[in-house]
Amino acid sequence: MSLMQFKVQSRLILQCALFIFLGCTWTKSMARDLAEIQAEGVLRHIGVPYANFVTQYTEGNKVSHRGLDIEIMQNFAQHLGLKYQYIPASWATVFGKLTGRNGQFINNEVVYGEPEPIQGDVMAHGVTVLDWREEIVDFSDDYFPSAVWLIARIESDLVPIKPTGLLSRDIKLVKAMMDGRDVLAMKQSCLDPDLYDLYQTKANIIFPAEALQLNEMVPAMLNGEAETSLLDLADSLIALEKWPSKIKVIGPISQEQRMAMGFRKDSPMLRQAFNEYLKQIRADGSYIELVKKYYPSVHHYYEHYFIQSMAEQ
Repeated sequence: MSLMQFKVQSRLILQCALFIFLGCTWTKSMARDLAEIQAEGVLRHIGVPYANFVTQYTEGNKVSHRGLDIEIMQNFAQHLGLKYQYIPASWATVFGKLTGRNGQFINNEVVYGEPEPIQGDVMAHGVTVLDWREEIVDFSDDYFPSAVWLIARIESDLVPIKPTGLLSRDIKLVKAMMDGRDVLAMKQSCLDPDLYDLYQTKANIIFPAEALQLNEMVPAMLNGEAETSLLDLADSLIALEKWPSKIKVIGPISQEQRMAMGFRKDSPMLRQAFNEYLKQIRADGSYIELVKKYYPSVHHYYEHYFIQSMAEQ
């Protein structure tokens, strides 16, 4: 190696090391817990449009958001005496915007990306608590039930199962029906087939031809991309209201799941403050009123969850 090549290589190594150091230092400097948030006076809520947790709509030239998690976070900010700020994200970017380093579930493990700017303090948009996500963030106490179901077009010859009274047995019945069927799924979400060993069913797992939001899975299925689709509880309830004569629920794919708010692992005081706030709104009834506002039919399916959550306060 010539002296000039050595100097160039050394300079590149030094620049890379400096970039990594500054990136990590800057990322840490942007991280903050409750005291720093209160000092600045703004709670930054990162959200992804999904079901009735976060809904995006346009009024004139203005893009606005509403939904269950929007109201919960707005009220939480007010409870803390803070202003509220919404930070838009996608499922592909949300962990990076919260933690400063994105993480994805690939080959049954979390693969991390490069350091990036931290933009918010809490992620809340109907996030299902999954093992791989718990490696990236700390979750609050759960606040909403969930599960993944198999949905089919109404003309499919698949027949909804008759519940046996044992969820694990119901799941086996549904999986046994999937052999050779086209099933629409989505990676990096609660609809990831790897989470439920669906390749063992010999189903033909199909991923959307284009990047979709979770609430676009049923329209894609109805447009002929697949005979069936995985869908979680929240989207299923909305889809059944919107297309009651076009889809049917075949049965469960997952055990019961829970949704919660995601916090950075270095924001324990903010997480604790939210858990205390959640207990308060459960006790005073305002939490249940918000749930009824955005998901009026969820109590028919998961009444025991809400009764238990109230009894525990």
